[in-house]
Amino acid sequence: MNAVNFRDLVYRLYARRVGGRLDHDQVPKHIGVILDGNRRWAKASGGSAVQGHQAGADKISELLGWCNETDVEVVTLWMLSTDNFDRPEHELKPLLGIIENTVRNLAADGRWRVHHVGTLDLLPPETQTVLKEAQEATSDIDGIIVNVAVGYGGRQEIADAVRSLLLEHSEKGTTFEELAEVVSTDLISEHLYTRGQPDPDLVIRTSGEQRLSGFMLWQSAHSEYYFCEVFWPAFRKVDFLRALRDYAARHRRYGA
Repeated sequence: MNAVNFRDLVYRLYARRVGGRLDHDQVPKHIGVILDGNRRWAKASGGSAVQGHQAGADKISELLGWCNETDVEVVTLWMLSTDNFDRPEHELKPLLGIIENTVRNLAADGRWRVHHVGTLDLLPPETQTVLKEAQEATSDIDGIIVNVAVGYGGRQEIADAVRSLLLEHSEKGTTFEELAEVVSTDLISEHLYTRGQPDPDLVIRTSGEQRLSGFMLWQSAHSEYYFCEVFWPAFRKVDFLRALRDYAARHRRYGA
């Protein structure tokens, strides 16, 4: 047995040990994941940015399989931020193609209920169509809700929620004074991209960066955070189980 195979065997045994000790009653019901480090992984591996993005996309099915095994109910995957539109065209266009193929594959899998979170109007028509079709095709599936955050920004989501709230009450003929009397955090939450879903219990960010970068700003007010050093394409089951173990060991007080 060579060193690589031995190391893989050790990882599998360790993952089995950690997983076996995991209390499923303490597993987060909603996990948000900031899929970070694709380009740096590719650079370290001698590959291109596109190869890094593809490797990151390929990792998603593994993650969802692990979530399925551990009774997670909602997963939010940040695949493309509003800031990413500043990237050069030669990188952005292939990235959008990879995202489209990934979303198609998620819908075709038959186990996940795909839901888009983000601003559709910012995306190319083909990407919009893929997201809409995936959401419609999986709307009746009784499986993990997979929020694909494409064209997503936390500040933009809050702005869109407030705009939606104002438009709704404008159509009802509500005056500003009347709206000011009833507006609340719950009312705004009803207009978020994730309305009707539980807020994330745990947010995982890979690549060693320790910031949210605008991810689910409203919903993550009481979330626990787990920052993992590995780049997203290299994220392993043992890393995932460590995050769940770390979450289960924390005592969530919600300000009490």
